Amino acid sequence: MRIAIASDHVGLELKPLISAYVEELGHEVSDYGPQSTERTDYPKYGKVVAEAVVQGEADAGILICGTGVGISISANKVKGIRAVVCSEPYTAQLSKQHNNTNVLAFGSRVIGSELAKMIVKSWLEAEFEGGRHGDRVAMIADIEAHYLC
Repeated sequence: MRIAIASDHVGLELKPLISAYVEELGHEVSDYGPQSTERTDYPKYGKVVAEAVVQGEADAGILICGTGVGISISANKVKGIRAVVCSEPYTAQLSKQHNNTNVLAFGSRVIGSELAKMIVKSWLEAEFEGGRHGDRVAMIADIEAHYLC
């Protein structure tokens, strides 16, 4: 899979470790920034990764900020994105199986690198189950279509 990754300045230290790990798992990684520890704003990076996913430049995205919350909220404003914040692997797995999430977010101030790797692995290896979950994802898309014009 092609994975787009980005962070804000707080997530910058964890980003290269996760990028390397995703590559070890056999995926292609594109880094959407930032490249500097200079203070930056997470909405910019949530948006750029979300756009890469919906435009087909990437199959999925990974976002890192202090908590994962702000950057995922930003990504979720892009039509077609289902971003999830995870602090443990089980939620990551179920988010893909049941909600077909296409962007994973987590916080570098919340979890360490080894837990982040476990979360990423669980999420990347999980597969959408479809069926009743597909019906629910379609309902989410209907809500999105109504409010995100």
